Parts: sequence; C-alpha cells; structure tokens
Amino acid sequence: MAKIGVILSGCGVYDGSEIHEAVITLLAIDRAGAEAVCMAPDTAQMHVVNHLSGEVAEGETRNVLVESARIARGNIKDIRTVDVGDFDALILPGGFGAAKNLCDFAVKGPDCSAQPEVARLVRETVAAKKPLAAVCIAPAVLSRVLGGDKLAHKLTIGTDEGTAQALSAMGSEHVNCPVSECVIDRDNKIISSPAYMLAGRISEAADGIEKTVKALIEMI
Repeated sequence: MAKIGVILSGCGVYDGSEIHEAVITLLAIDRAGAEAVCMAPDTAQMHVVNHLSGEVAEGETRNVLVESARIARGNIKDIRTVDVGDFDALILPGGFGAAKNLCDFAVKGPDCSAQPEVARLVRETVAAKKPLAAVCIAPAVLSRVLGGDKLAHKLTIGTDEGTAQALSAMGSEHVNCPVSECVIDRDNKIISSPAYMLAGRISEAADGIEKTVKALIEMI
C-alpha cells in the first residue's frame, strides 16, 4: 500500500489547514487504496482567528500540531520525526495556515521563509525523486523552498495575478489553471491545483484536488 505524507498546518481556513481541502485530500488518498501519513510542525500558530467573526483572537495561542490532530483524528506525527523514507509521495493541502505556519508568505510575500522542518522534508522529497503536490496557497511553500534552491519548476495557484507574480519572484514558473484541473510538472514530479483560491463551492475544490491526488499516486 502506497503511503502519502500529508503536511497539515492547523485546523481552520483562516489560521490553519482549510478543512474541506484537507478532508477531500484524505478521502481521495483512502479511495485510491493508499494510506495517509499525517504530520505537522510542533510550533505555535502565527495567531488565532475567530472563524465566526473573522477577527484575530487577541491573547489566544494554539499549537499547529495539536490543532492539526483534530483533522487527523489524533493519528498524526511531529514533522521533526518524519523523513522521506516514511512515505512514497507528499502533499500539502491549503488554507492560510500554509502561508502563516508552514511559511510566512502571508506576511512577507516573496521575501518569506519556510518553516525549517517543512523545508527539509520538501527538499528530501525532491532529492529522492518522489512525487510532491500542493493545493490552494500551499504552492507558495514549494515556491519558496524550490525557488530558493534555484530548481526550475512549474506550479499554479490558479489565476490571481498578484499571487502569481509573487511566486514568480521566488523562482517559480506560474501556470494559470482553472479550479477543476491541476498543473503537472512531470520533470520534477510536482502537481498543484487552485482549490479554494478559485472554488466557489466544495464540489469545485474537490474536482481539482481529486485529480491532483490521482496524478500524485500515479507518479509513484
């Protein structure tokens, strides 16, 4: 059974993993007959957002690993304990947590840096020539790591011009992509899809994510 590493970034679209995207990813992995290996950094979130009001909850703190465990039903690892030998392919669902907790793209744009353990595992995956995927805003994490390493690669966040320009500034070749599709960089085994960067409803996000997971597993 193929093992697919899933890097989560918390629980909730505004400060962690986008829950629909994460669950669709886990469902697609399971339906493909593969096993998800969930992981997250054991670090504090950038901040906590009240998802009812949309406002930052001043004075509150939450841990990325603890919050991600909600989505993984407790079956999750500290990313520091994971190496590339523990999975056959790796995927990062989106949500603002990817741009706040897995890197600081939400604050610094193209001048951002990636969380060290996330960067390590992305680099190990590429070096091992194992398939790698990212959804929604999570391609920003790949762009920072791979662009910083001067690796020519293609990816997408959909069609948002400003975000695409920021990824290009980090060294990526951005490819515009509709919500129901994914961009496949076969040379580097990298797949990406816009999901809620463009989706208006959950079924639209699911179309692209399911194609992404299918392509990811087919590359193993």
